[in-house]
Amino acid sequence: PFPNVSELRPSFVLAALPGPAGAQAWVAALLCGAYAVALAGNGAVLLAVRLEPGLHAPMYLFLCMLAAIDLALATSTVPRVLSFYWLGAGEIGFGACLLQMFLIHALSAVESTVLLAMAVDRYVAICHPLRHAAILTNAAAARIGLAAVARGVLFFLPLPLLLLPLPFCGSRALSHSFCLHQDVMNLACANTTPSVVYGLAAILLVMGLDAVLICLSYLLILKAVLRLAAWKERLKVFSTCVAHVCVVLAFYVPLIGLSVVHRFGRDLAPLVHVVMGNIYILVPAVLNPIIYGVRTKQIQRSILSLI
Repeated sequence: PFPNVSELRPSFVLAALPGPAGAQAWVAALLCGAYAVALAGNGAVLLAVRLEPGLHAPMYLFLCMLAAIDLALATSTVPRVLSFYWLGAGEIGFGACLLQMFLIHALSAVESTVLLAMAVDRYVAICHPLRHAAILTNAAAARIGLAAVARGVLFFLPLPLLLLPLPFCGSRALSHSFCLHQDVMNLACANTTPSVVYGLAAILLVMGLDAVLICLSYLLILKAVLRLAAWKERLKVFSTCVAHVCVVLAFYVPLIGLSVVHRFGRDLAPLVHVVMGNIYILVPAVLNPIIYGVRTKQIQRSILSLI
């Protein structure tokens, strides 16, 4: 028999943190506070770079891209989660779920590409300082940003398209407060091998490859730093990379943790899945502007002058 419309276009049930209503209200308040910090912090970075001519350089343009991505990623998920906690809107339509899933994965791929570009920028600045201005111009940074967006869209647009024709005839309860590819795919009552294979290949060819290249960049940077004779010079040079290393860890550690939970955590408590999902979405968006605001004096001065 052909699947009916409700099987092909179902509504999915979002997951909430288990517990009494009072505890969930505190969770919603915490999420709202984190979202407000992410909006304020990333918005301040964008405004500071926009209004300060001295910050119109590739390094700060990449930082603006990172802030814009974090804003888009948080905005595509957190308002929907808050409506769930505050208004009881616990279901999400099929089309809205696929759109949200695509935005989360595509924006994550764009952020991974920008982090790789920032690592290359640090490598060129430290290992080839005389060629840095000629290689990484503002125009080159803009082209890298466009390529990052195109890469994210092209690699992750097939994910919702592969799920579009599948029937969903069993449970429709998600493991997170938003839609992720593997979470939605596991609810389909049909052969999902193409989705499994393509999803794994896309993750490895984008995030996996970027992580390897970032590590390679820092190995080359470390090799160049160790050639310096004085320890003070080594620390001074490597200190320029500290903020980027922290941002890379803030992105990849939650990503790896969420992947491990999906792969090996089927028997874990629902609390773990919900918490890990929220950490993956909010931690980079909250920490990135704080890290760069603390470590970059030019941004500090610009924000203080705006205030």
